[in-house]
Amino acid sequence: MDSLVFSNMFHRPARTFVSILGIAVGVLLIVFTVGLSNGSMREQANREANVGAEIFFRPSGSIGMSGTDSFRLSASLVNEIKKVEGVSNAVGIGQNSVDAADTNTGKRLIDGVNLDEYALISGLHIVEGRAFSNNADEAIIDTAWQKQKNVEVGQTIPIYERPFTVVGTYEPAGGARIKIPLPLMQTQIGSDGKLSSILISIKPGFTVDEVGQSLLTTFPDHQIVRTKDLEELYMAGFPAMNIFLNVFIGVAAVISSLVILLTMYTTVTERTRQIGIMKSLGMSNTRIGWTITQEALLISFCGIVGGILLTVLMTYLLGKVTTLTVEFSFWVIGLTFIVGLLGGAIGALYPAMRAARLDAVEALSYE
Repeated sequence: MDSLVFSNMFHRPARTFVSILGIAVGVLLIVFTVGLSNGSMREQANREANVGAEIFFRPSGSIGMSGTDSFRLSASLVNEIKKVEGVSNAVGIGQNSVDAADTNTGKRLIDGVNLDEYALISGLHIVEGRAFSNNADEAIIDTAWQKQKNVEVGQTIPIYERPFTVVGTYEPAGGARIKIPLPLMQTQIGSDGKLSSILISIKPGFTVDEVGQSLLTTFPDHQIVRTKDLEELYMAGFPAMNIFLNVFIGVAAVISSLVILLTMYTTVTERTRQIGIMKSLGMSNTRIGWTITQEALLISFCGIVGGILLTVLMTYLLGKVTTLTVEFSFWVIGLTFIVGLLGGAIGALYPAMRAARLDAVEALSYE
């Protein structure tokens, strides 16, 4: 039986290869798209959390870290927050989204910071060049973004529709990849004396929950977010994306099923006479149908493995030219195997039933 399945596959190697490739592309779309979406959100959440603070203090009703919210926090709140028991340091920042022609979304998130204060809480240090001057059209970038965009110190990048000079690079990567002077950002968007959020670090001996509760008591109309919760908030904060991915997986499964259906239907049509011979030799309808199904499942399995290998290759190549992250999830890979094999079995169902129901005499006379 096994030799019959393999001989059927190798009888038309080009068609078998194209079928495997078609399924592999569908698997690539599922694993790579889901992995890229989840990886990008998780990577951004990790960068936002990697600022040395345990708490983000934001205005009530803030919708995220996208830089689209207006600056609604008064800068005077920083000193008030520092007086709360358990607070070690508090630093105000601004986050703003600007137009960018070299991104998929057409937008880029930038941070406005008072560099000396921000460095104390985040551990930021200049790797190359120097710090920017306040109220000057200057910026610093993290080293990963510098490598991705191939930007050298001294070059300019467009921000607010004018050139900003890159005067230095920094590590570690935290928050937005580009940072400019906070006073300049405030003036640019008409929010002098305002902040988008405040980073808060905790004194030793205090817990985040204790300080967070004290902050809520003192500032009940504001939003307190623990940085360790950012990843979960990011992953759960895009319901539309989750719906899109589920629909995407369903469409890919349908395409894989149609590829298998077409392949197996053609196989049965080409082997009508051979099926007649097998029936005349006493092979049961069940065994004939199972032979067709085995071939479909084997092609599906090869396509799934091929798709995962293609995803690994695409991830490697993507890492060479961008800072984008593709997350390999065992749950997604397991789901892909289930969806792919189920799609292969469904696609083989009609051809297998057709092969099993062929009349032996008619099949033997088929030309």
